[in-house]
Amino acid sequence: MASADVVEVAASPEAIAQRLAASRYLADDSLATAIFLAIRLGKPLLLEGAPGVGKTEAAKAVAELLGRELVRLQCYEGIDAGHALYEWNYQRQLLAIRHAGEHEIDIYDDRFLIARPLLQVLRSPAERVLLVDEIDRSDHEFEALLLEFLSDFQISIPERGTIRAATQPIVILTSNRTRELAEALRRRCVYHWIGYPDARREAEIIMLRSGDVAEATARA
Repeated sequence: MASADVVEVAASPEAIAQRLAASRYLADDSLATAIFLAIRLGKPLLLEGAPGVGKTEAAKAVAELLGRELVRLQCYEGIDAGHALYEWNYQRQLLAIRHAGEHEIDIYDDRFLIARPLLQVLRSPAERVLLVDEIDRSDHEFEALLLEFLSDFQISIPERGTIRAATQPIVILTSNRTRELAEALRRRCVYHWIGYPDARREAEIIMLRSGDVAEATARA
């Protein structure tokens, strides 16, 4: 579950919408409600919609709203555990072995561990916002890996054991819906579809992000 100070900041959908507007992000009632529910229930928020409708910006605005650092995992075709969780710095391990000579050396300590976004979030002593951007660009195998991560907020490193989250992150996933996500992943999330704004809403967004100077242009 979210920490007490996060719950206080996100006290209601209305409070969330107001604070997001202060960060120059205009959220409608349904999006504000989805954010509220995800925070209160301690569940990931899945935002789907066409490219350019503001999914990634919503995640950035939520991080600003909560005063939390945003950690972004950009998905792409072929992404795997080594790019999302961790990998070992093999070159540095080999150099350390050569320099150690006959002395014993632990080649699996932190000096040689490259923490990727998911591990960074787990090891952070402060609660962070994790953005898994464009999850639909990954494959089903990566979805399964992510689902396991979201189930327990922990990972197992064979050489180091299990690493559990110091604090549970707030997780936001985005998808352009280029393919259907696994039902198991969708069920774990609070889901919200972000559509294109109508002309009036678009004018409000332009004015909010650009200031009063843009009012005449927005309403033209």
